[in-house]
Amino acid sequence: MSEAPPPLCDYEGYDYRGEFWVGRDYEDVVERIALRKLLPAKGGRLVEIGAAYGRLADLYAGYEEVILLDPAKSQLREAQKRRGGDGRFVYVVGDAYSLPLSTSGFDVAVTVRVLHHLTQVPAAFREIHRILRPDGRYILEYANKRNLKEIVRYLAGRSQKAPLAHQPVEYAPLHFSFHPAFIDEELRESDFQVERTLAVSSLRLDALKRLVPLAWLIRVDALLQAPTAALRLSPSIFLAARAVKEQQGSGGIFRCPSCGSEDLEEGGSALLCRGCGRHWSIEDGIYDFGVG
Repeated sequence: MSEAPPPLCDYEGYDYRGEFWVGRDYEDVVERIALRKLLPAKGGRLVEIGAAYGRLADLYAGYEEVILLDPAKSQLREAQKRRGGDGRFVYVVGDAYSLPLSTSGFDVAVTVRVLHHLTQVPAAFREIHRILRPDGRYILEYANKRNLKEIVRYLAGRSQKAPLAHQPVEYAPLHFSFHPAFIDEELRESDFQVERTLAVSSLRLDALKRLVPLAWLIRVDALLQAPTAALRLSPSIFLAARAVKEQQGSGGIFRCPSCGSEDLEEGGSALLCRGCGRHWSIEDGIYDFGVG
């Protein structure tokens, strides 16, 4: 009997842009600054896993082909509207545990505000390593459980999260924070080599947001990102890692998540997998590899 797939936290039907991101201009801008620092300026094929409505898509102007992948079709619909007729973009319904993407077919993979929704981070890392070309770059962000605010709360007896313990903590259903040592170890186990680290959102305090002008917060955060990275005390950590591997790819985009075949033929409203015969629908430009 096969194991049940890991649970997914998707935002199908949710106004992620209009509700969650209201009042989070500081976080949005400093995350963009960090991504610009870590992301190679130009490249061939990039995939953002968990792209939602395409918040960060404008940062990928230097790439020839951009795949925006998310488990929520409604989010990809909004991303389509935001990108207009830009033919460089491909929209794919899928998940990080079984990426419907070709082996060694991508120069860069990006996950921002995604890992904290995953129950099985090592499995996701292995999949991301699989799709990257030799020396491909993986730019990732994770929620840091040993951030300064949480350490102070724990020492004051106001939190039971044990921020210095290495195991992840689930602070809400399908919402996790991680110890930096856990992430570093799992990346090494998945044959990634971390090349650069940034500390982001160090000033994420409601009091500071109320008292300090937004432009000042952003400027200071940008200045602190590299010098304070080694301390790992910010609530958000960005990493740039390199995929250590030799396997070359076929050059295609897709891989059947059911059987692993990369022999897929596009015809009209579906992709036909020649390996297992399964049809994966294409609806209004969105390739749907969702379950069911």
